[in-house]
Parts: sequence; structure tokens; C-alpha cells
Amino acid sequence: MWQKKGLLFCVSDYKSDDIVSHASIPFCLNLHGDNFRIYFSSRNKEGKSLPYYINATIINGIIKLTGNISEPLLELGELGTFDDSGIMPSSLVKEGNKVYMYYIGWNPQVTVSYRLSIGLAISFDGGKSFKPFSKSPICDRAIEEPFFNTAPFVVKEKELWRMWYISCTSWQLINGYPEPSYHVKYAESFDGIHWKREGVVSIDYDDKSKAIGRPCIVNMNNKYEMFFSYRDTLNYRKEKGKGYQIGKAISNEGIHWEKKYEETGIKLSENGWDSMMMEYCHVFNHKGIDYMLYNGNDFGKEGFGYAIRK
Repeated sequence: MWQKKGLLFCVSDYKSDDIVSHASIPFCLNLHGDNFRIYFSSRNKEGKSLPYYINATIINGIIKLTGNISEPLLELGELGTFDDSGIMPSSLVKEGNKVYMYYIGWNPQVTVSYRLSIGLAISFDGGKSFKPFSKSPICDRAIEEPFFNTAPFVVKEKELWRMWYISCTSWQLINGYPEPSYHVKYAESFDGIHWKREGVVSIDYDDKSKAIGRPCIVNMNNKYEMFFSYRDTLNYRKEKGKGYQIGKAISNEGIHWEKKYEETGIKLSENGWDSMMMEYCHVFNHKGIDYMLYNGNDFGKEGFGYAIRK
């Protein structure tokens, strides 16, 4: 079972012209020892997301934020490119003296709400600053994926890079508003840049999961755990129990998964910042304790919190 520790980063404590709302999709990167850096995205006064980080220490089950928030780590893309309207970091990987940041690029659309793609930025100073790898995404629409793909979680195992990502399968009008459905697919690479996508579905739809959000993969005891967000498509923004919750799946090899909702060990709170939604978690281990960073109501509007599992 997970023990909730409450809201860790509260947006209202850090508000500015650049940070008006949200601290979404947190990812915790170990720097050295008990020192970490938590990456996330916040929305500016125009409602566009940009990536930031804040440093933290983690000691004996307690995460403590230290210092100030960074400046935006990337600028919005050139007008007309895939990330000209929003950038959200989703997964970071250390590679030698570099840090790879896989991020979500946003474009508004006309017939539907948005289009998302997967971008890459690289740091050469330990994750303090980043440069876009290219003006174009590294994963975008394809013959087999006509809608969008997004929210990757990437790990490197020996020479193989592995990515679990969100793939949209359709849009439908619900109460006059376009709503997407998406599930988790799997891809591989030998350089972290060029990805082989063969349409492998790792987590698919069921009666509970009509849309499946950003996965997080943990390798434990020669098995893999995946924590993912799932929601309904009808009234999920306002009706408790239909918005995002956190689910769990297990796998022997990381490709084919079995859902274990009853073993997730964390649920919506009765009231407060995570009573309507819980989503976009990052699970990691430090000195024998598992930590979960996650967002709450309204896709992380108030900030992000954490829980521990010993």
C-alpha cells in the first residue's frame, strides 16, 4: 500500500507571469546521493506549457524541495512547428555526460482540440539546460498511427532503448465536444533517437480504461511494474470516479502486460487536491523506499504531491 504524503509543490506558492497554473507530469532525476531534480511543466498567462525544474533532497521517506524554480528550460518552437504552443517534459534518461529529455509538443487544432507529438532535447550540463535535438518530432503521426502519439516513458537497458508511449486511436464527439481515446504502445531504438514502431499494444482498453495516460515503468525483482493513468471518456472532468485514476500492470519482459487494478494500492482521497483525479505518476526507488510523484485534480492544476511505499 502507498502512504500519501500530501501536496509537495503547490503552484500558488510560486505564481508569476510565467507560472500561472499547473505543475504537470513530474519526473524525478537523481543527481547524486540524496540530491534530486524534479522536472515538470507549468502554464503561462496564455495557457501554454513550458518545462521547469526544482531541486530536492530525499532522506528517509521525506522529499524536501530546495532552492528556486529554474527558468524555462526550452522556448516554444518556431511558428508552425510541432511544439509552438506547448512543451511538457515526460521522461529523462542519463546517457554518459548527457541527459535526454523526451517531451510532449503541443499544437492547437480546428476540428479537434489538439495534436501531440514526441520531441527530444539534450542537456550537456547535467540537466540544467537543454537544446532541442531538432525542429521536428522524433515520433509523430504515421501510417499506422493517424491521430497522435505522446507522453513517452523511456529507459535504456544495456544497448537497447525502450519506450512506452501513448497512441491515440480515435476522436469522438461527446456532448458536442471532441474527446480522444488512447492506449499504451511499445517501441525500441538503438540510439534513443530513431524508433522502431511496430504497433505493439502494451496496455489496451477495457471497461475501466477508455483512455490511458502517461505510463511509468519500474524494474523490480526480475519483473516489470507499470503504473498508468486511466479514465472514462464521459463526464470525466466533473464526475468523481470517471476522471483519471492510477492503475497497475505487471510483465515478465516489459512488452505484454497484465492489469492488476486491485494491487495498485493508492486511491482517490475523500476530499482535497487529489479527490477527483490522480494521474501522470513517476515511481522510483531511493535507498529501499519507493516514491510516487503524481498530479491530482484538473490535470495537476494545484501542483503535484507524493506517496511512499516501503
